[in-house]
Amino acid sequence: MNRFADLIDRVGYEPRRNGKIRLIADYFRRTPDPERGWALAALTGALSFRHAKPGLIRGLMEERSDPVLFGLSRDYVGDLSETVALMWRPPGEAPSGQADGAPGPGHNNPPADGPTLSEVVHGLASAGKAELPGLVANWLDALDEIGRWALLKLITGELRIGVSARLAKTALASLCQDAERPITADDVEHVWHGLEPPYRSLFSWVEGCGERPENVNPAPFRPPMLAHPVDDEDFAKLEPAAFRAEWKWDGIRLQAVAGRDGDGTPVRRIYSRTGEDVSAAFPDLVEVLDFEGALDGELLIVREGRVESFNVLQQRLNRKAVTAKMLVEYPAHLRVYDLLALDGEDLRELPFDERRRRLATFVTGLGEPRIDLSPQIPFATWDELAAARADPASAGAGPDADAIEGCMLKRADSPYLPGRPKGPWWKWKRDPYLIDAVMMYAQRGSGKRSSFYSDYTFGCWRDGPAGPELVPVGKAYFGFTDQELLKLDRYVRNHTSQRFGPVREVQFGPDRGLVLEVAFEGLQRSGRHKSGVAMRFPRIHRIRWDKPAGEADRLETLERILSKGETEMHPTGTDGGET
Repeated sequence: MNRFADLIDRVGYEPRRNGKIRLIADYFRRTPDPERGWALAALTGALSFRHAKPGLIRGLMEERSDPVLFGLSRDYVGDLSETVALMWRPPGEAPSGQADGAPGPGHNNPPADGPTLSEVVHGLASAGKAELPGLVANWLDALDEIGRWALLKLITGELRIGVSARLAKTALASLCQDAERPITADDVEHVWHGLEPPYRSLFSWVEGCGERPENVNPAPFRPPMLAHPVDDEDFAKLEPAAFRAEWKWDGIRLQAVAGRDGDGTPVRRIYSRTGEDVSAAFPDLVEVLDFEGALDGELLIVREGRVESFNVLQQRLNRKAVTAKMLVEYPAHLRVYDLLALDGEDLRELPFDERRRRLATFVTGLGEPRIDLSPQIPFATWDELAAARADPASAGAGPDADAIEGCMLKRADSPYLPGRPKGPWWKWKRDPYLIDAVMMYAQRGSGKRSSFYSDYTFGCWRDGPAGPELVPVGKAYFGFTDQELLKLDRYVRNHTSQRFGPVREVQFGPDRGLVLEVAFEGLQRSGRHKSGVAMRFPRIHRIRWDKPAGEADRLETLERILSKGETEMHPTGTDGGET
Protein backbone atom coordinates (compact mmCIF):
# COMPACT_ATOMS: atom_id res chain seq x y z
CA MET A 1 0.00 0.00 0.00
CA ASN A 2 2.86 2.37 0.81
CA ARG A 3 4.39 1.80 -2.62
CA PHE A 4 1.09 2.52 -4.36
CA ALA A 5 0.82 5.62 -2.16
CA ASP A 6 4.26 6.71 -3.30
CA LEU A 7 3.17 6.31 -6.92
CA ILE A 8 0.08 8.49 -6.65
CA ASP A 9 1.97 11.04 -4.57
CA ARG A 10 4.61 11.36 -7.30
CA VAL A 11 2.09 11.36 -10.13
CA GLY A 12 0.07 14.04 -8.37
CA TYR A 13 3.08 16.36 -8.34
CA GLU A 14 4.18 15.55 -11.91
CA PRO A 15 2.85 18.27 -14.26
CA ARG A 16 3.80 16.61 -17.57
CA ARG A 17 1.58 14.05 -19.25
CA ASN A 18 4.50 11.94 -20.49
CA GLY A 19 6.06 12.14 -17.06
CA LYS A 20 2.90 10.69 -15.50
CA ILE A 21 2.86 7.88 -18.08
CA ARG A 22 6.49 6.99 -17.32
CA LEU A 23 5.87 6.90 -13.57
CA ILE A 24 2.80 4.66 -13.92
CA ALA A 25 4.45 2.36 -16.46
CA ASP A 26 7.52 1.98 -14.24
CA TYR A 27 5.29 1.05 -11.32
CA PHE A 28 3.56 -1.59 -13.45
CA ARG A 29 6.93 -3.05 -14.48
CA ARG A 30 8.27 -3.27 -10.93
CA THR A 31 5.10 -4.42 -9.20
CA PRO A 32 3.88 -8.04 -9.34
CA ASP A 33 0.35 -9.30 -9.83
CA PRO A 34 -2.21 -8.77 -8.40
CA GLU A 35 -0.95 -5.54 -6.79
CA ARG A 36 -0.46 -3.73 -10.09
CA GLY A 37 -3.88 -4.85 -11.29
CA TRP A 38 -5.61 -3.35 -8.27
CA ALA A 39 -3.56 -0.19 -8.78
CA LEU A 40 -4.77 -0.01 -12.39
CA ALA A 41 -8.35 -0.46 -11.19
CA ALA A 42 -7.90 2.38 -8.69
CA LEU A 43 -6.39 4.71 -11.31
CA THR A 44 -9.22 4.03 -13.77
CA GLY A 45 -12.03 4.43 -11.23
CA ALA A 46 -13.02 0.76 -11.38
CA LEU A 47 -13.19 0.31 -7.59
CA SER A 48 -16.06 1.17 -5.27
CA PHE A 49 -16.83 0.01 -1.75
CA ARG A 50 -20.35 -0.17 -0.39
CA HIS A 51 -19.74 0.43 3.32
CA ALA A 52 -16.65 2.68 3.15
CA LYS A 53 -17.93 6.26 3.40
CA PRO A 54 -16.47 9.63 4.47
CA GLY A 55 -18.61 9.49 7.63
CA LEU A 56 -16.65 6.43 8.75
CA ILE A 57 -13.39 8.36 8.44
CA ARG A 58 -14.72 11.36 10.36
CA GLY A 59 -15.97 9.10 13.14
CA LEU A 60 -12.59 7.39 13.51
CA MET A 61 -10.74 10.68 13.64
CA GLU A 62 -13.07 12.16 16.23
CA GLU A 63 -12.30 9.15 18.45
CA ARG A 64 -8.56 9.82 18.18
CA SER A 65 -8.63 13.60 18.57
CA ASP A 66 -10.65 16.44 19.98
CA PRO A 67 -13.69 16.84 17.67
CA VAL A 68 -13.47 20.64 17.79
CA LEU A 69 -9.77 20.59 16.91
CA PHE A 70 -10.46 18.14 14.10
CA GLY A 71 -13.27 20.32 12.76
CA LEU A 72 -11.07 23.42 12.78
CA SER A 73 -8.22 21.50 11.14
CA ARG A 74 -10.54 20.09 8.48
CA ASP A 75 -11.77 23.61 7.76
CA TYR A 76 -8.22 24.94 7.50
CA VAL A 77 -6.79 22.14 5.35
CA GLY A 78 -9.90 21.86 3.20
CA ASP A 79 -9.62 18.13 2.49
CA LEU A 80 -10.84 15.27 4.71
CA SER A 81 -8.26 12.68 3.64
CA GLU A 82 -5.32 15.05 3.94
CA THR A 83 -6.46 16.28 7.36
CA VAL A 84 -6.82 12.77 8.80
CA ALA A 85 -3.55 11.61 7.24
CA LEU A 86 -1.70 14.46 8.96
CA MET A 87 -3.46 14.26 12.33
CA TRP A 88 -3.68 10.49 12.80
CA ARG A 89 -1.39 8.96 15.40
CA PRO A 90 -1.27 5.31 16.48
CA PRO A 91 -2.19 4.66 20.15
CA GLY A 92 0.53 5.82 22.52
CA GLU A 93 2.34 7.98 19.97
CA ALA A 94 2.61 11.67 20.82
CA PRO A 95 1.71 14.16 18.09
CA SER A 96 4.73 15.51 16.30
CA GLY A 97 5.92 16.72 12.93
CA GLN A 98 8.52 15.04 10.78
CA ALA A 99 10.58 14.31 13.90
CA ASP A 100 8.71 11.03 14.39
CA GLY A 101 10.54 9.58 11.42
CA ALA A 102 7.61 9.62 9.02
CA PRO A 103 8.87 10.47 5.53
CA GLY A 104 7.53 13.59 3.93
CA PRO A 105 5.81 14.02 0.59
CA GLY A 106 7.66 12.53 -2.36
CA HIS A 107 9.88 10.27 -0.24
CA ASN A 108 12.09 7.95 -2.24
CA ASN A 109 12.02 4.84 -0.09
CA PRO A 110 8.59 4.29 1.41
CA PRO A 111 8.43 1.54 4.03
CA ALA A 112 7.31 -1.85 2.79
CA ASP A 113 5.32 -2.76 5.89
CA GLY A 114 1.65 -2.08 6.43
CA PRO A 115 -1.20 -3.66 4.45
CA THR A 116 -0.78 -4.44 0.79
CA LEU A 117 -3.11 -2.87 -1.75
CA SER A 118 -4.65 -6.32 -2.31
CA GLU A 119 -5.37 -6.69 1.40
CA VAL A 120 -7.01 -3.27 1.47
CA VAL A 121 -9.20 -3.95 -1.57
CA HIS A 122 -10.32 -7.37 -0.35
CA GLY A 123 -10.88 -6.05 3.16
CA LEU A 124 -13.01 -3.12 2.02
CA ALA A 125 -15.02 -5.40 -0.27
CA SER A 126 -15.68 -8.18 2.22
CA ALA A 127 -15.79 -6.57 5.67
CA GLY A 128 -19.18 -5.95 7.22
CA LYS A 129 -20.32 -2.52 8.26
CA ALA A 130 -19.66 -3.24 11.95
CA GLU A 131 -16.11 -4.56 11.53
CA LEU A 132 -14.95 -2.02 8.96
CA PRO A 133 -14.05 0.81 11.42
CA GLY A 134 -11.63 -1.41 13.35
CA LEU A 135 -10.09 -2.71 10.14
CA VAL A 136 -9.52 0.78 8.73
CA ALA A 137 -8.10 2.03 12.06
CA ASN A 138 -5.56 -0.83 12.10
CA TRP A 139 -4.48 0.03 8.56
CA LEU A 140 -4.08 3.69 9.44
CA ASP A 141 -1.95 2.73 12.43
CA ALA A 142 0.36 0.68 10.21
CA LEU A 143 0.87 3.25 7.43
CA ASP A 144 2.93 6.41 7.15
CA GLU A 145 1.24 9.73 6.38
CA ILE A 146 1.44 9.31 2.59
CA GLY A 147 0.10 5.78 2.91
CA ARG A 148 -2.74 7.00 5.11
CA TRP A 149 -3.58 9.72 2.61
CA ALA A 150 -3.67 7.21 -0.26
CA LEU A 151 -5.79 4.77 1.73
CA LEU A 152 -8.33 7.44 2.60
CA LYS A 153 -8.48 8.69 -0.98
CA LEU A 154 -9.12 5.13 -2.10
CA ILE A 155 -11.88 4.67 0.47
CA THR A 156 -13.66 7.93 -0.32
CA GLY A 157 -13.32 7.51 -4.10
CA GLU A 158 -11.56 10.87 -4.49
CA LEU A 159 -8.30 9.82 -6.14
CA ARG A 160 -7.89 13.08 -8.05
CA ILE A 161 -4.28 13.19 -9.19
CA GLY A 162 -4.64 14.37 -12.77
CA VAL A 163 -4.77 10.87 -14.25
CA SER A 164 -7.60 9.93 -16.56
CA ALA A 165 -8.57 6.33 -17.25
CA ARG A 166 -7.26 6.83 -20.78
CA LEU A 167 -3.85 7.96 -19.53
CA ALA A 168 -3.56 4.92 -17.23
CA LYS A 169 -4.40 2.62 -20.16
CA THR A 170 -1.79 4.42 -22.27
CA ALA A 171 0.80 3.70 -19.58
CA LEU A 172 -0.27 0.06 -19.56
CA ALA A 173 0.03 -0.21 -23.35
CA SER A 174 3.58 1.19 -23.18
CA LEU A 175 4.67 -2.04 -21.47
CA CYS A 176 4.46 -3.79 -24.85
CA GLN A 177 7.95 -4.38 -26.25
CA ASP A 178 6.92 -5.82 -29.63
CA ALA A 179 7.98 -3.18 -32.15
CA GLU A 180 6.39 -5.09 -35.04
CA ARG A 181 3.01 -5.49 -33.33
CA PRO A 182 2.75 -2.68 -30.78
CA ILE A 183 -0.25 -2.46 -28.49
CA THR A 184 -1.92 0.93 -28.21
CA ALA A 185 -4.33 2.49 -25.75
CA ASP A 186 -7.06 1.90 -28.36
CA ASP A 187 -6.26 -1.82 -28.31
CA VAL A 188 -6.59 -1.83 -24.53
CA GLU A 189 -9.91 0.01 -24.80
CA HIS A 190 -11.31 -2.65 -27.14
CA VAL A 191 -10.88 -5.43 -24.56
CA TRP A 192 -11.20 -3.40 -21.36
CA HIS A 193 -14.93 -3.59 -20.70
CA GLY A 194 -15.03 -7.38 -20.80
CA LEU A 195 -12.45 -7.73 -18.01
CA GLU A 196 -12.48 -7.57 -14.23
CA PRO A 197 -9.74 -6.43 -11.80
CA PRO A 198 -6.97 -7.32 -11.14
CA TYR A 199 -6.53 -7.77 -14.92
CA ARG A 200 -3.99 -10.62 -14.90
CA SER A 201 -4.80 -11.66 -18.49
CA LEU A 202 -4.56 -8.05 -19.66
CA PHE A 203 -1.08 -7.54 -18.23
CA SER A 204 0.02 -10.93 -19.59
CA TRP A 205 -1.16 -10.00 -23.10
CA VAL A 206 0.43 -6.54 -23.07
CA GLU A 207 3.77 -7.96 -21.91
CA GLY A 208 3.70 -10.63 -24.63
CA CYS A 209 3.19 -13.56 -22.30
CA GLY A 210 -0.39 -14.45 -23.13
CA GLU A 211 -3.16 -14.33 -25.69
CA ARG A 212 -5.35 -11.30 -26.28
CA PRO A 213 -8.19 -11.39 -23.74
CA GLU A 214 -11.49 -12.32 -25.31
CA ASN A 215 -14.73 -10.59 -24.37
CA VAL A 216 -17.27 -13.35 -23.80
CA ASN A 217 -20.10 -10.92 -23.03
CA PRO A 218 -22.83 -11.60 -25.64
CA ALA A 219 -23.86 -7.91 -25.47
CA PRO A 220 -20.58 -6.09 -24.87
CA PHE A 221 -19.98 -2.36 -24.45
CA ARG A 222 -17.81 -0.69 -27.08
CA PRO A 223 -15.61 2.26 -26.04
CA PRO A 224 -17.30 5.42 -27.37
CA MET A 225 -15.83 7.85 -29.85
CA LEU A 226 -15.73 11.43 -28.57
CA ALA A 227 -15.34 14.81 -30.26
CA HIS A 228 -13.15 17.87 -29.81
CA PRO A 229 -14.57 21.41 -29.57
CA VAL A 230 -14.08 23.28 -32.83
CA ASP A 231 -12.96 26.92 -33.06
CA ASP A 232 -12.22 29.47 -35.77
CA GLU A 233 -8.64 28.27 -36.23
CA ASP A 234 -9.87 24.72 -36.80
CA PHE A 235 -12.44 25.82 -39.38
CA ALA A 236 -9.69 27.47 -41.40
CA LYS A 237 -8.07 24.04 -41.81
CA LEU A 238 -11.22 22.00 -42.50
CA GLU A 239 -12.84 21.37 -45.87
CA PRO A 240 -16.66 21.46 -45.68
CA ALA A 241 -17.08 18.79 -48.37
CA ALA A 242 -15.17 16.28 -46.24
CA PHE A 243 -17.64 16.49 -43.34
CA ARG A 244 -21.20 15.59 -42.47
CA ALA A 245 -23.19 17.56 -39.88
CA GLU A 246 -25.78 16.41 -37.35
CA TRP A 247 -27.65 18.11 -34.55
CA LYS A 248 -26.12 17.83 -31.10
CA TRP A 249 -28.98 16.74 -28.86
CA ASP A 250 -29.36 17.79 -25.25
CA GLY A 251 -29.67 14.32 -23.81
CA ILE A 252 -27.59 11.51 -22.37
CA ARG A 253 -25.18 9.42 -24.43
CA LEU A 254 -26.21 5.76 -24.40
CA GLN A 255 -25.22 2.57 -26.13
CA ALA A 256 -27.92 -0.03 -26.84
CA VAL A 257 -26.56 -3.53 -27.37
CA ALA A 258 -28.35 -6.79 -28.06
CA GLY A 259 -27.04 -10.31 -28.63
CA ARG A 260 -27.57 -13.94 -27.65
CA ASP A 261 -25.86 -16.11 -25.08
CA GLY A 262 -24.63 -19.65 -25.63
CA ASP A 263 -28.08 -21.26 -25.65
CA GLY A 264 -29.62 -18.62 -27.89
CA THR A 265 -31.34 -16.60 -25.17
CA PRO A 266 -31.58 -12.89 -26.08
CA VAL A 267 -29.34 -10.58 -24.02
CA ARG A 268 -30.25 -6.88 -24.12
CA ARG A 269 -28.37 -4.09 -22.37
CA ILE A 270 -28.23 -0.32 -22.14
CA TYR A 271 -24.86 1.22 -21.24
CA SER A 272 -23.88 4.72 -20.19
CA ARG A 273 -21.03 6.44 -22.02
CA THR A 274 -18.63 5.15 -19.34
CA GLY A 275 -19.72 1.54 -19.76
CA GLU A 276 -22.01 1.27 -16.74
CA ASP A 277 -24.92 -1.11 -17.27
CA VAL A 278 -28.04 1.04 -16.74
CA SER A 279 -30.54 -1.40 -18.27
CA ALA A 280 -32.63 -1.57 -15.10
CA ALA A 281 -33.36 2.15 -15.32
CA PHE A 282 -34.72 1.92 -18.88
CA PRO A 283 -36.86 -1.23 -19.21
CA ASP A 284 -39.01 0.50 -21.84
CA LEU A 285 -35.97 0.76 -24.11
CA VAL A 286 -34.58 -2.66 -23.30
CA GLU A 287 -37.78 -4.40 -24.37
CA VAL A 288 -37.62 -2.96 -27.91
CA LEU A 289 -34.02 -4.01 -28.64
CA ASP A 290 -35.18 -6.73 -31.02
CA PHE A 291 -31.99 -7.16 -33.03
CA GLU A 292 -28.38 -8.33 -32.73
CA GLY A 293 -26.02 -5.39 -32.81
CA ALA A 294 -24.88 -2.18 -31.11
CA LEU A 295 -26.32 1.32 -31.49
CA ASP A 296 -24.75 4.58 -30.36
CA GLY A 297 -27.17 7.40 -29.66
CA GLU A 298 -28.78 9.91 -27.34
CA LEU A 299 -31.35 9.22 -24.65
CA LEU A 300 -34.24 11.67 -24.91
CA ILE A 301 -37.79 12.00 -23.65
CA VAL A 302 -40.21 12.27 -26.58
CA ARG A 303 -43.89 13.02 -25.97
CA GLU A 304 -46.43 13.54 -28.72
CA GLY A 305 -43.67 13.61 -31.29
CA ARG A 306 -41.69 16.36 -29.57
CA VAL A 307 -38.33 16.11 -27.77
CA GLU A 308 -38.67 17.40 -24.22
CA SER A 309 -36.12 19.49 -22.34
CA PHE A 310 -33.22 18.09 -20.38
CA ASN A 311 -35.04 19.20 -17.24
CA VAL A 312 -37.80 16.70 -18.13
CA LEU A 313 -35.24 14.01 -18.96
CA GLN A 314 -33.76 14.35 -15.47
CA GLN A 315 -36.91 12.72 -14.08
CA ARG A 316 -35.68 9.43 -15.54
CA LEU A 317 -32.03 9.68 -14.51
CA ASN A 318 -30.24 8.13 -11.53
CA ARG A 319 -33.19 6.01 -10.43
CA LYS A 320 -32.82 2.46 -9.20
CA ALA A 321 -36.52 1.71 -9.60
CA VAL A 322 -38.82 3.00 -12.33
CA THR A 323 -42.56 3.02 -11.66
CA ALA A 324 -45.21 2.21 -14.24
CA LYS A 325 -46.47 5.79 -13.98
CA MET A 326 -43.01 7.14 -14.77
CA LEU A 327 -42.72 4.90 -17.83
CA VAL A 328 -45.92 6.43 -19.16
CA GLU A 329 -45.25 10.06 -18.22
CA TYR A 330 -41.55 10.08 -19.22
CA PRO A 331 -41.17 7.63 -22.12
CA ALA A 332 -37.52 6.94 -22.98
CA HIS A 333 -36.46 7.39 -26.60
CA LEU A 334 -33.18 6.60 -28.34
CA ARG A 335 -32.15 8.91 -31.19
CA VAL A 336 -29.31 7.03 -32.89
CA TYR A 337 -26.41 8.36 -34.92
CA ASP A 338 -24.08 5.39 -35.33
CA LEU A 339 -24.17 1.65 -35.93
CA LEU A 340 -21.22 -0.15 -34.32
CA ALA A 341 -22.11 -3.79 -34.96
CA LEU A 342 -24.87 -5.74 -36.68
CA ASP A 343 -25.57 -9.47 -36.91
CA GLY A 344 -22.12 -10.43 -35.67
CA GLU A 345 -20.20 -7.99 -37.90
CA ASP A 346 -18.06 -5.27 -36.32
CA LEU A 347 -18.67 -2.11 -38.35
CA ARG A 348 -16.40 0.31 -36.52
CA GLU A 349 -13.62 0.19 -39.13
CA LEU A 350 -16.01 1.22 -41.91
CA PRO A 351 -16.14 4.88 -43.04
CA PHE A 352 -18.78 7.01 -41.37
CA ASP A 353 -20.79 7.39 -44.60
CA GLU A 354 -21.07 3.63 -44.97
CA ARG A 355 -22.05 3.13 -41.32
CA ARG A 356 -24.62 5.89 -41.70
CA ARG A 357 -26.09 4.26 -44.83
CA ARG A 358 -26.43 0.94 -43.04
CA LEU A 359 -27.85 2.66 -39.96
CA ALA A 360 -30.58 4.36 -41.98
CA THR A 361 -31.56 1.05 -43.57
CA PHE A 362 -31.49 -0.68 -40.20
CA VAL A 363 -33.67 1.89 -38.40
CA THR A 364 -36.22 1.85 -41.23
CA GLY A 365 -36.40 -1.93 -41.10
CA LEU A 366 -36.62 -1.98 -37.33
CA GLY A 367 -39.81 0.05 -37.42
CA GLU A 368 -39.66 0.87 -33.71
CA PRO A 369 -41.15 4.27 -32.67
CA ARG A 370 -38.85 4.50 -29.64
CA ILE A 371 -35.74 4.37 -31.85
CA ASP A 372 -35.22 6.86 -34.66
CA LEU A 373 -32.41 8.31 -36.75
CA SER A 374 -30.77 11.62 -35.89
CA PRO A 375 -31.19 13.80 -39.01
CA GLN A 376 -28.24 15.30 -40.82
CA ILE A 377 -27.93 19.00 -41.62
CA PRO A 378 -27.39 19.81 -45.30
CA PHE A 379 -24.71 22.46 -45.90
CA ALA A 380 -22.12 23.40 -48.50
CA THR A 381 -20.17 26.07 -46.63
CA TRP A 382 -19.32 26.78 -43.02
CA ASP A 383 -21.44 29.94 -43.23
CA GLU A 384 -24.47 27.84 -44.15
CA LEU A 385 -23.84 25.52 -41.21
CA ALA A 386 -23.37 28.52 -38.89
CA ALA A 387 -26.79 29.83 -39.96
CA ALA A 388 -28.39 26.45 -39.21
CA ARG A 389 -26.66 26.28 -35.84
CA ALA A 390 -27.97 29.76 -34.98
CA ASP A 391 -31.55 28.92 -35.96
CA PRO A 392 -32.24 25.16 -35.79
CA ALA A 393 -36.01 25.63 -36.16
CA SER A 394 -35.58 27.23 -39.60
CA ALA A 395 -32.99 24.63 -40.58
CA GLY A 396 -35.38 21.71 -40.29
CA ALA A 397 -35.37 20.92 -36.57
CA GLY A 398 -38.93 22.23 -36.16
CA PRO A 399 -40.46 21.74 -32.69
CA ASP A 400 -37.35 19.90 -31.51
CA ALA A 401 -35.18 23.02 -31.83
CA ASP A 402 -35.33 23.72 -28.10
CA ALA A 403 -33.59 20.38 -27.41
CA ILE A 404 -30.60 21.18 -29.61
CA GLU A 405 -27.35 22.45 -28.11
CA GLY A 406 -25.33 22.84 -31.29
CA CYS A 407 -24.13 20.54 -34.02
CA MET A 408 -21.62 17.77 -34.66
CA LEU A 409 -19.13 17.54 -37.54
CA LYS A 410 -17.98 14.08 -38.63
CA ARG A 411 -15.55 13.24 -41.40
CA ALA A 412 -17.25 11.18 -44.06
CA ASP A 413 -14.36 8.71 -44.14
CA SER A 414 -13.78 8.40 -40.38
CA PRO A 415 -13.82 5.00 -38.69
CA TYR A 416 -15.31 4.73 -35.21
CA LEU A 417 -12.31 5.09 -32.91
CA PRO A 418 -12.29 4.83 -29.10
CA GLY A 419 -11.32 7.88 -27.08
CA ARG A 420 -11.07 11.43 -28.42
CA PRO A 421 -8.88 11.46 -31.54
CA LYS A 422 -8.44 14.99 -32.87
CA GLY A 423 -9.61 15.54 -36.42
CA PRO A 424 -12.40 13.08 -37.29
CA TRP A 425 -15.19 14.42 -35.06
CA TRP A 426 -15.86 17.95 -33.82
CA LYS A 427 -18.56 19.48 -31.64
CA TRP A 428 -19.78 23.03 -32.21
CA LYS A 429 -21.91 24.08 -29.27
CA ARG A 430 -24.11 27.14 -29.26
CA ASP A 431 -22.57 30.26 -27.76
CA PRO A 432 -23.07 30.52 -23.99
CA TYR A 433 -24.96 33.26 -22.19
CA LEU A 434 -22.95 35.83 -20.22
CA ILE A 435 -23.94 37.79 -17.11
CA ASP A 436 -22.12 39.87 -14.54
CA ALA A 437 -22.67 38.52 -11.02
CA VAL A 438 -21.25 39.36 -7.60
CA MET A 439 -19.23 36.87 -5.55
CA MET A 440 -21.09 36.06 -2.33
CA TYR A 441 -19.48 32.93 -0.83
CA ALA A 442 -16.33 30.89 -1.32
CA GLN A 443 -15.27 27.40 -0.33
CA ARG A 444 -12.04 25.47 -0.60
CA GLY A 445 -11.66 23.04 -3.45
CA SER A 446 -10.45 19.45 -3.31
CA GLY A 447 -7.27 17.64 -4.30
CA LYS A 448 -4.61 20.12 -5.41
CA ARG A 449 -7.01 22.97 -4.66
CA SER A 450 -7.74 21.94 -1.10
CA SER A 451 -5.69 24.88 0.20
CA PHE A 452 -7.37 27.46 -2.04
CA TYR A 453 -10.79 29.06 -2.03
CA SER A 454 -11.73 27.99 -5.55
CA ASP A 455 -15.50 27.31 -5.42
CA TYR A 456 -17.51 30.51 -5.74
CA THR A 457 -21.20 31.21 -5.22
CA PHE A 458 -22.39 34.34 -6.97
CA GLY A 459 -25.61 36.33 -7.15
CA CYS A 460 -27.61 38.93 -9.06
CA TRP A 461 -29.52 41.94 -7.81
CA ARG A 462 -33.23 42.20 -7.18
CA ASP A 463 -35.47 44.59 -5.26
CA GLY A 464 -35.91 43.52 -1.64
CA PRO A 465 -37.94 44.91 1.29
CA ALA A 466 -35.04 47.13 2.31
CA GLY A 467 -33.77 47.96 -1.16
CA PRO A 468 -31.51 46.13 -3.64
CA GLU A 469 -30.40 42.69 -2.45
CA LEU A 470 -28.27 39.92 -3.88
CA VAL A 471 -29.72 36.42 -4.37
CA PRO A 472 -27.53 33.44 -5.33
CA VAL A 473 -27.99 32.25 -8.91
CA GLY A 474 -25.13 29.79 -9.33
CA LYS A 475 -21.82 28.29 -8.27
CA ALA A 476 -18.67 27.80 -10.35
CA TYR A 477 -15.26 26.35 -9.70
CA PHE A 478 -13.41 26.56 -13.01
CA GLY A 479 -12.79 28.86 -15.96
CA PHE A 480 -9.85 30.75 -14.42
CA THR A 481 -6.10 30.26 -14.65
CA ASP A 482 -3.81 29.21 -11.81
CA GLN A 483 -2.54 32.78 -11.53
CA GLU A 484 -6.10 34.09 -11.35
CA LEU A 485 -6.89 31.50 -8.67
CA LEU A 486 -4.10 32.92 -6.49
CA LYS A 487 -5.59 36.39 -6.80
CA LEU A 488 -9.13 35.16 -6.12
CA ASP A 489 -7.99 33.20 -3.08
CA ARG A 490 -6.19 36.25 -1.72
CA TYR A 491 -9.28 38.37 -2.32
CA VAL A 492 -11.49 35.93 -0.39
CA ARG A 493 -9.12 35.81 2.58
CA ASN A 494 -8.80 39.61 2.71
CA HIS A 495 -12.53 40.30 2.33
CA THR A 496 -14.16 37.65 4.51
CA SER A 497 -17.13 38.98 6.49
CA GLN A 498 -18.42 35.74 8.09
CA ARG A 499 -17.51 32.06 8.34
CA PHE A 500 -19.88 29.11 8.21
CA GLY A 501 -17.73 26.01 8.72
CA PRO A 502 -15.72 25.57 5.50
CA VAL A 503 -17.61 28.38 3.75
CA ARG A 504 -16.61 32.03 3.86
CA GLU A 505 -18.98 34.87 3.14
CA VAL A 506 -17.15 37.65 1.33
CA GLN A 507 -17.99 41.31 1.58
CA PHE A 508 -20.62 42.38 -0.92
CA GLY A 509 -23.05 45.23 -1.39
CA PRO A 510 -24.01 47.96 -3.88
CA ASP A 511 -20.74 49.76 -3.18
CA ARG A 512 -18.37 46.83 -2.57
CA GLY A 513 -17.74 43.35 -3.86
CA LEU A 514 -16.08 41.47 -6.71
CA VAL A 515 -17.89 41.09 -10.04
CA LEU A 516 -17.47 37.85 -11.97
CA GLU A 517 -18.48 37.54 -15.60
CA VAL A 518 -20.15 34.15 -15.68
CA ALA A 519 -20.76 32.03 -18.78
CA PHE A 520 -23.55 29.47 -18.65
CA GLU A 521 -25.39 27.27 -21.11
CA GLY A 522 -28.97 27.60 -19.90
CA LEU A 523 -31.43 28.08 -17.09
CA GLN A 524 -34.31 26.22 -15.54
CA ARG A 525 -36.87 26.98 -12.88
CA SER A 526 -35.90 25.80 -9.41
CA GLY A 527 -37.94 25.81 -6.25
CA ARG A 528 -34.86 24.91 -4.21
CA HIS A 529 -33.08 28.19 -4.92
CA LYS A 530 -34.01 31.54 -3.42
CA SER A 531 -33.70 33.19 -6.81
CA GLY A 532 -36.11 30.69 -8.38
CA VAL A 533 -33.63 29.76 -11.14
CA ALA A 534 -30.76 27.31 -11.52
CA MET A 535 -27.91 27.69 -14.00
CA ARG A 536 -26.65 24.90 -16.18
CA PHE A 537 -22.89 24.41 -16.56
CA PRO A 538 -21.73 27.79 -15.20
CA ARG A 539 -18.06 28.77 -15.28
CA ILE A 540 -16.05 31.91 -14.65
CA HIS A 541 -15.52 33.65 -17.99
CA ARG A 542 -13.72 36.75 -16.75
CA ILE A 543 -12.91 38.50 -13.48
CA ARG A 544 -14.22 42.07 -13.55
CA TRP A 545 -11.83 43.75 -11.13
CA ASP A 546 -12.78 47.05 -12.80
CA LYS A 547 -16.57 46.87 -12.43
CA PRO A 548 -18.50 48.18 -9.38
CA ALA A 549 -20.68 45.54 -7.73
CA GLY A 550 -23.74 47.77 -8.00
CA GLU A 551 -23.53 47.54 -11.81
CA ALA A 552 -23.82 43.76 -11.92
CA ASP A 553 -26.85 42.23 -13.63
CA ARG A 554 -30.27 41.95 -12.10
CA LEU A 555 -32.37 38.84 -11.70
CA GLU A 556 -34.72 40.19 -14.36
CA THR A 557 -31.98 39.52 -16.92
CA LEU A 558 -32.20 35.81 -16.18
CA GLU A 559 -35.98 35.93 -16.13
CA ARG A 560 -35.95 37.36 -19.65
CA ILE A 561 -33.85 34.43 -20.85
CA LEU A 562 -36.38 32.05 -19.34
CA SER A 563 -39.34 33.89 -20.80
CA LYS A 564 -37.91 33.76 -24.33
CA GLY A 565 -38.01 29.98 -24.27
CA GLU A 566 -34.24 29.71 -24.76
CA THR A 567 -33.59 27.73 -21.60
CA GLU A 568 -33.14 24.37 -23.26
CA MET A 569 -30.50 25.31 -25.84
CA HIS A 570 -27.52 24.38 -23.75
CA PRO A 571 -24.90 21.71 -23.15
CA THR A 572 -25.47 19.20 -20.39
CA GLY A 573 -22.07 19.43 -18.76
CA THR A 574 -20.04 16.42 -17.66
CA ASP A 575 -23.02 14.36 -16.70
CA GLY A 576 -24.96 14.91 -19.88
CA GLY A 577 -24.72 14.17 -23.54
CA GLU A 578 -21.08 15.05 -24.05
CA THR A 579 -19.86 13.59 -27.35
